[in-house]
Amino acid sequence: MKEQNNNEKKNNPKHRGWHFRKKRNKKNNNVSGKKREKLKIVPIGGLGEIGKNMTAFEYNNQIVIVDCGMKFPDDDMYGIDSVLPDFSYFVKNASKVKGLVITHGHEDHIGGIPFLLKQVNVPIYATKFTMGLIDHKLEEHRLIGQAKRHVISAGSEVTIGDFHIEFVHVNHSIADAVALCIKTPAATVFHTGDFKIDFHPVDGDIIDLQRIAALGNRGVDLLLCDSTNVEEQGYTCSESEIGKTFYDLFKGNKKRIIVTTFASNVHRVQQIINTAAIYNRKVIINGRSMETMVSVAKDLGYLDIPKNLLIDIHEMKKYKPSQLVVITTGSQGEPMAALGRMANGNHKYLQIGKDDTIIISASPVPGNEKMVAEIINKLVDLGAEVVYNKFANIHTSGHAKREELKIIHTLVKPKFFMPVHGEARMLKLHANLAQSLGMDPKNIRIQQNGDVMQLSHKEFKKVSTIPAEPVLVDGLGVGDIGNIVLNDRKRLSEDGLFIVALTMKNGKAVSGPDIISRGFVYMKESEDLIKGAKATVQKALKNCENKKQSDWKTIKNEIQDALFRYLYKETQRKPMILPILMEA
Repeated sequence: MKEQNNNEKKNNPKHRGWHFRKKRNKKNNNVSGKKREKLKIVPIGGLGEIGKNMTAFEYNNQIVIVDCGMKFPDDDMYGIDSVLPDFSYFVKNASKVKGLVITHGHEDHIGGIPFLLKQVNVPIYATKFTMGLIDHKLEEHRLIGQAKRHVISAGSEVTIGDFHIEFVHVNHSIADAVALCIKTPAATVFHTGDFKIDFHPVDGDIIDLQRIAALGNRGVDLLLCDSTNVEEQGYTCSESEIGKTFYDLFKGNKKRIIVTTFASNVHRVQQIINTAAIYNRKVIINGRSMETMVSVAKDLGYLDIPKNLLIDIHEMKKYKPSQLVVITTGSQGEPMAALGRMANGNHKYLQIGKDDTIIISASPVPGNEKMVAEIINKLVDLGAEVVYNKFANIHTSGHAKREELKIIHTLVKPKFFMPVHGEARMLKLHANLAQSLGMDPKNIRIQQNGDVMQLSHKEFKKVSTIPAEPVLVDGLGVGDIGNIVLNDRKRLSEDGLFIVALTMKNGKAVSGPDIISRGFVYMKESEDLIKGAKATVQKALKNCENKKQSDWKTIKNEIQDALFRYLYKETQRKPMILPILMEA
């Protein structure tokens, strides 16, 4: 009987949690007289924004990084290709960086990895599918041999220095997503990564709520939790529900069906393939990122594609429209993506017409609404039937809504909480949600990128800040574009450019002024304005001559000031004025 009771205690999660904390406290007592290290947590990206997620965990002069993403540029970042986190802290402390742990394979979590590896060589830990996507990215950047890569699986644990990390399976809009339980002698952190609770996932692998509850019973000091859908009430729709919609849309449809969705959503693609097979349609994969994802997923066993179902786009003419399904990129209205090229009539193989049904199986990312609407309008003008989220249940989010967030908070039972992965209003709402569940508001922290937070069993506080400004990527340039250049680009885009060219000799103009206008006025239709501008320049030169000012900098400033006043008076516009002086 006594042995049975002992076994029951051993298997009881509450008892295991008490036993874990008891051992941990006992260990703490063994270091009496020695100041104990505390865990530092530094969000580099992902707070106050959706994108470029990256968080540093530092303990005992060792750093583990969780995720390394990028984000797409804002509307006012003219000409910028992408935005990265600031890696300067890791470059400065390269010898301390022991590992890069990735929660899943979305661009806002892995897009910055090649750029980090060019500056800091760090081992990478990721699940199989996530690593497959990372490998492809590293091959593109010719970095495949740069860092050691460790493939882990959900349910496994790894030790990186003084960090003990457990990978917990979660559901998301991409395969192989995990949450992380990060344990150090100082404290335990549960990081949800991006997640939702899907009780009917396409692959049948339900989020491991049992393990999350067990970890919560053992004791979690800090919860970092996805805030993306905290504004939404209820539960996120199961991915399997979308398959039913595809079945209904394909049934009886005699047109060619073109479906666009996020390339990374393997389960969505699988459901499209399954439905195509049911209705005896051949499938064409189109668009670079979609082709890459399908290739990686197929090779790694994450896509089950019936034999002879896929055909090359060149074989399309062999089949009737009713025998074809095209899975393509462009769900966000990107003009250069495959769907955008179809809408603009410049796709090499696919011309849109009345024999097409186009299904946009995605919601616009905030900021992309206008582009998506423009693409839909163009497709409709071409005669296609367009089905999108407002008219059919063809998309579901990969992020937890409020009721799911409540479940995670209740299971984890953290002492402290910091909402992550969200814009400012989302972080605030998530903090309010935690408080509504009974959490002490003093234990809830809404922070900003770059805040250095210190965590122990007793406290969680900000101790300093580090640089965490966004790093802009423009072509091959990384970080060489700043606010001054962006402001110039903004000004050029809004008011144009006004160039004045003069040939100088001994401080006097011997030729010119010649005027060039770009994006400001059409010179042939603005002859009076141009004549006035020339007269203004000549008057400014005369003033410099009278004041005996012959240095070029002074002359340029005089010309700029005079032209600015004249052009604004005549047009109420403020073009960028660029005087060019040449020596005779």
